[in-house]
Amino acid sequence: MTSEELALRTELIEACRSMNRLGINRGTAGNISARYGDGFLISPTGIPYEKLEPEHVVAMNWDATFSGDVLPSSEWRFHRDILRARPDLNAVVHTHSTHATAVSILQKDIPAIHYSIAAAGGPTIRCAPYEIFGSQALADRVVKALEGRRACLMAHHGVIAAHVSIARALALAVTVEQLAQQYMLCLPLGEPPILSDSEIADVLEKFKTYGQQGTAALEGLRQAS
Repeated sequence: MTSEELALRTELIEACRSMNRLGINRGTAGNISARYGDGFLISPTGIPYEKLEPEHVVAMNWDATFSGDVLPSSEWRFHRDILRARPDLNAVVHTHSTHATAVSILQKDIPAIHYSIAAAGGPTIRCAPYEIFGSQALADRVVKALEGRRACLMAHHGVIAAHVSIARALALAVTVEQLAQQYMLCLPLGEPPILSDSEIADVLEKFKTYGQQGTAALEGLRQAS
């Protein structure tokens, strides 16, 4: 195992533990994957996060083969299919966070109630129709729900957030839960007003220079000022 692979396995384990510390997951319900080499790394099935060691993280190939005696997460299919279909994404976080799962039980998309929905890539966070966990049918539904997006709900199940890194995918999972909580708080008063697609498009454009973007973005801001 190279030092690079060890570091990624360690980061994945820490992110699993962080899901529970952040309150967006319980027990071993969630799972995380990250693109690596000619395949991907994924959290194992049924091992408590606090007992995870780097060797428990499973290295899988795109053809679903893997080595060793540790079994991968039962949700490996949608992890594989997301990463294979979306070269722009390098990590996938799946949680059963409370409010987002509640919205998924209602089989609702999360609409643009707050501009931060743009972090998921568009004006909605779609809810994929229900399919049994671990199935290829679910993976197919999820890949479609993620078209043009970095996050989706799964009906009667939970949340998927994907991004360029484990850290950003985890942060997006937190954002989805916050949006879902806000939406659930609004619903007793009726369907809330939402931002238009053009308003979200403006936010997406603004997000391109939001935060620490590096020297190229900084030079662009200087020239624009």
